Amino acid sequence: MTAVPATPLALARAPSAWALGVRALWRDARAGELTVLALAIVLAVAALAAVGFFADRLQAGLQRDARQLLGGDLVLRSDHALAPEYTAQAQASGLRVTEHWTFPTMARADAAQGGEVRLVSLKAVQPGYPLRGELRTSTDPADPDGQPAGAIPSPQEAWVDAGLLDVLGLRLGDALWLGERSFTVTRVITYEPDRGAGFLTFAPRVLINAAALPDTGLVQPASRIQYRLVVAGDDAAVRRYRAWLEQRLREGGERGTQLESLEGGRPELQQTLQRAEQFLRLVALLAALLAAVAVAVASRHYAQRHLDDCALLRVLGLARRTVARAYTVAFGLAGLAAALLGVALGWVVHFAFAWWLGGLLQVTLPPPGWAPVGLGLGVGMALMATFGLPPVLQLARVPPLRVLRRDVGPARPATLALVAIGAAGLGALLMLAARDLRLGVIAVGGLAAALAVFAAAGWLVLRLLRMALRRGGPPWWVLATRQLTARPGLTVLQVAALAAGLMALLLLVLLRTDLIDSWRAATPPDAPNRFVINIQPDQAQDFQRHLHNAGVTRYDWYPMVRGRLVAINGRPVRPEDFEGARAQRLVEREFNLSYSAERPPHNPIAAGRWQAEEAGALSVETGLAEELGLALGDRLAFDIAGQVHEARITSLRRVDWASMHVNFFVLFPMAAMPPEVPYTHIAAFRAPAQPGFDRALLARFPNVTSVDTSAAVAQVQRLLGQVIAAVEFLFLFSLATGAVVLLATVGTTRVERERDYAVLRALGARAALLRRLQRTELAGVGALAGTLAALAALAVGAALAQWVFRFAWQPAWWLAPAGALVGASLALVAGWWTLRGVLHTPVVQTLRQATD
Repeated sequence: MTAVPATPLALARAPSAWALGVRALWRDARAGELTVLALAIVLAVAALAAVGFFADRLQAGLQRDARQLLGGDLVLRSDHALAPEYTAQAQASGLRVTEHWTFPTMARADAAQGGEVRLVSLKAVQPGYPLRGELRTSTDPADPDGQPAGAIPSPQEAWVDAGLLDVLGLRLGDALWLGERSFTVTRVITYEPDRGAGFLTFAPRVLINAAALPDTGLVQPASRIQYRLVVAGDDAAVRRYRAWLEQRLREGGERGTQLESLEGGRPELQQTLQRAEQFLRLVALLAALLAAVAVAVASRHYAQRHLDDCALLRVLGLARRTVARAYTVAFGLAGLAAALLGVALGWVVHFAFAWWLGGLLQVTLPPPGWAPVGLGLGVGMALMATFGLPPVLQLARVPPLRVLRRDVGPARPATLALVAIGAAGLGALLMLAARDLRLGVIAVGGLAAALAVFAAAGWLVLRLLRMALRRGGPPWWVLATRQLTARPGLTVLQVAALAAGLMALLLLVLLRTDLIDSWRAATPPDAPNRFVINIQPDQAQDFQRHLHNAGVTRYDWYPMVRGRLVAINGRPVRPEDFEGARAQRLVEREFNLSYSAERPPHNPIAAGRWQAEEAGALSVETGLAEELGLALGDRLAFDIAGQVHEARITSLRRVDWASMHVNFFVLFPMAAMPPEVPYTHIAAFRAPAQPGFDRALLARFPNVTSVDTSAAVAQVQRLLGQVIAAVEFLFLFSLATGAVVLLATVGTTRVERERDYAVLRALGARAALLRRLQRTELAGVGALAGTLAALAALAVGAALAQWVFRFAWQPAWWLAPAGALVGASLALVAGWWTLRGVLHTPVVQTLRQATD
């Protein structure tokens, strides 16, 4: 802080703390004294605000458009025809009602157009569809937007996805056969509001009028039809009808019927967005934590540089309270300005996230609320109050003679109490920003624990160096060791700060690389784009031979068994025994079970062990285990073709359902099941680029169902590309904040080194000795900090990978020597920058500058 003029008149006027603080802030800002502090706060607040703004808009958009994405205010879904009383009750409540039916079936072109066959998702709708949102169609297949449909197809028409025209070789106006009925294709569907329930739409959509459905002959007792009753109307009436439905479903015990939700219908999208948001929040949290380190180090440097100014103010009679208030005003205004600038920068940056990720939901994101603004301002002010102000406030209590020692003295109890209160408040704000208890605890607690370990390790190394000094050594080594041990507090601070910055950067580099690799590995360029089901056992060899002849050598191949979960640990399974709607749906449905002596390579074991050919054993997917409350050792009983088969859970597998591989909830680790168990095969492979491959496959095996997932694979890969771009963009914030930490760490010791080297030069030390002294000192500090940072990054990264992101973590043990090398290199570069001015400046001038 710049001192006021030392005149009796100035003291007689007794400048107020506010005026003194504002004047000092203006002069320090112009001189660049607060640059590092302000830059650290700006970057931290910008990172937190950018993620907060986007998450706020995304959540608000989902809540606002949930009705459009469901096609109504409330949807009742069932795997069987719904009782008329559901419709009657809705109409009696004054609600608008419509029904539609969705199921997979085969569509074929007319013989005149080649007779191609393709699996489609047929949807039969009633007038009034959709009740919410807007169905858009076009008469031009190349038009991506289309116009509002305004109605539903006539009983003679079929509206289709544009991709179906290509695969069947059709044009608008051609005939499309569905079962026993021919329809005229008149429009292409450009937007279907309630298709959100099928994010990975394996088959193209065909939309027809429900009145024409009976003529197709497709509705049979064995048809797997999803019946949906959709209602819309006044909010109060919808709530009353929902309450009636929930009570009716509880009392009626009707299986296979449940209310539909947006989250339950789009698990793959929710999982991918959740991972992306978690990583973005981790980057923002680490940026804020790094900023705390930078502010603490820079404020100490600021206090050291302003000892003379404070001593002069005290000599001139300015009260301690006035000095303390002036510093509070100056730093408070600086923190507020930096936080406001950070919020503004975050507002600008969040538009990049909205551009990259907002389109995944195909909804227009609404404006964000004020919560991210409050969070950003709170974090910025907490950073300044907790880590910036306390070292500076100690200046107000420094006696004038203390300036000769160039020391602000130990922290006082009041200062420590301020730090403790501020740290608790900052921790609470960061936990609020994390929105995930595990993420917040591991990130915040991990860095706090790492700082304690760094400080303890630095203190231990200094003790060892003092002991080593007794044995002597080369002059440059002795001088370097004495330099480090002469100021133990400063050395420990430098090691801890440098290690914290390197740890955060190394952690983000590791997680970013492994997380992106795990995402890309789920859907590589050669991911399977065909799923074939219903392959009979006697067709297995012929089918595999057909694939081999077509050039397909890599494919997933598993037997598939249909079974219903009937008991857990001897107790019968009933939906009402589970609270979650998803758990109730899971126990109501039949499971696709499978068996294999070898664990699927894309299913890592999360708990237990996979033992091939272990009798009476089961391997269960972790998500199913969490949903149903299952644990290792539990016994599950499945009804398979009228026979109950019971087995014990011996392992839990982690399954990525967004991958293009064949996955199962439950696997038997056996090569074969009892002969009375009926089964078919399922295959997944990448189809060769051969014209007519699908048609030849279906002609050779007419009973199988082939699902073309090319569009789904492309959609997932496009989604991951957008997510990765957003992650890498915010990653730049952490790099910039880490650079600020390094700048602050170097800056806090620059003045001391300049003075020490100037004294040594005055005593006759040559430039070569100073260079070797500097290299030894800084390389040692950097190598120690880099090694500690690498080890801490490995530990925290393993915890985040295991408990937050849930992907396989391979410890990179080469990181420890690499961290030491990086730390030493950065320290040497910074030391060269510090020393070069001293070696080319007269000794008298250097000493004068060092004491200014």
